Amino acid sequence: MLRISTVLFISTILLISCNNTNNSNNTVTLEQISSLEKELFSSENLSLDMAKAKHLAELYIEFAKTHPQDQLSPEFLYKASDIYMNLNYPKQALALYDDILTKYPSYKNNPTIMFLKGFVYDDQLKDYDNARVCYENFLEKYPESEFADDAIISLNNLGKSPEEMIKEFELKNNE
Repeated sequence: MLRISTVLFISTILLISCNNTNNSNNTVTLEQISSLEKELFSSENLSLDMAKAKHLAELYIEFAKTHPQDQLSPEFLYKASDIYMNLNYPKQALALYDDILTKYPSYKNNPTIMFLKGFVYDDQLKDYDNARVCYENFLEKYPESEFADDAIISLNNLGKSPEEMIKEFELKNNE
């Protein structure tokens, strides 16, 4: 709830200070984004409307395309990628991850994005070769990240079924 309030507060301030984003009918406005965020993430809304979530992702992407230099653009792309990943649109999520890493190389969430690329390849696409490359690149670039242990575990378990992982765990405990 605090995160939503913070986003709404920042969105309101930016909306007031950036009047030029409201000039075109074809341009996504922060007001449109904020309104849809409120609707989707309100405490009264107990289930996620997938069509509205996808529409919100599209608004985030359109804003970032229209305002690539805006400080909200990488954050909006990150939020859009999160929506796509959670709606099981892995290819769209991966494309957005690559877009962020390329266009915003100093974005604060790039370590998480690099890890998530491996996760999406691993978990959603079952593309273990690309997952391995992503996890290894992540570990090489961010060995001290909070996700480093997760990447190592993921590398060690690539392609294994839950049953195989349980058997390995039981064998280690019996030693």
